Amino acid sequence: MILYFSGTGNSRYAASLIASQTGDELMSMNDILRARIRGDADARYDFHSDSPFVFVCPTYCWRMPHVVEDFLRKSRFSGDMRAYFVLTCGKSTGPSAKHAELLCGELGFKFMGLSSVIMPENYIALFDSASYDDALAMIRAAVAPIESTGRMIACGRTIEDPNGGYTRSLHTKMNETFYKLHISDKPYRVTEDCIGCGQCETICPLANIRLEEGRPVWDGNCTQCMACISICPRDAIEYGLKTRGKRRYYLRADGSQLKKD
Repeated sequence: MILYFSGTGNSRYAASLIASQTGDELMSMNDILRARIRGDADARYDFHSDSPFVFVCPTYCWRMPHVVEDFLRKSRFSGDMRAYFVLTCGKSTGPSAKHAELLCGELGFKFMGLSSVIMPENYIALFDSASYDDALAMIRAAVAPIESTGRMIACGRTIEDPNGGYTRSLHTKMNETFYKLHISDKPYRVTEDCIGCGQCETICPLANIRLEEGRPVWDGNCTQCMACISICPRDAIEYGLKTRGKRRYYLRADGSQLKKD
């Protein structure tokens, strides 16, 4: 079973490529998280797999997003308790593998390794996104290593992170600081270009956005996945002044980009 969390599509695409090699079932953490937060009766907590579990997600400051770690802690797993992790990143996953291994020990998984793949930058609250052509080149370059990882998972081989590094103790402090300083929805604002389409409300994995008089309002439970700001068809969502003039990046399920330069 492959469970993925994805804001702007990178990890969803990686998960689909892995599934093409393993034949495993794909499940979206985003959809399950929304159901849990809304208190839906069909919100899922139990997962059984006769093949290894594969968890795919982005890298947030050299670690899995806290929301993903929390998801795993609040879920119940059974069957084949081997666990693989695949993280998309801009440059490096740092010591994410060490954190994933510790989490496996906590949850009763056998850690089979973590593999990372460099994909186009989406965190425009801090960085610039790549141009359409540069992003396209990165997406194409990522296909082969992702599929190779998928084949290794299918064979039950352990995997290693080619883009890891840094000491875990140093990174832990950096990750804590990052969350305190940057993980907030308070700076989000909407320009007059907003057409009230509601796509931002629909795509938010934490059900953190609602429309009031046709305009989005954020409710304080943001993980900074950049889904809302990137999906907006009019580029009408800004994160303070930090995103003004920056290209929005969103990858469709088929591996094509939503917007050109």
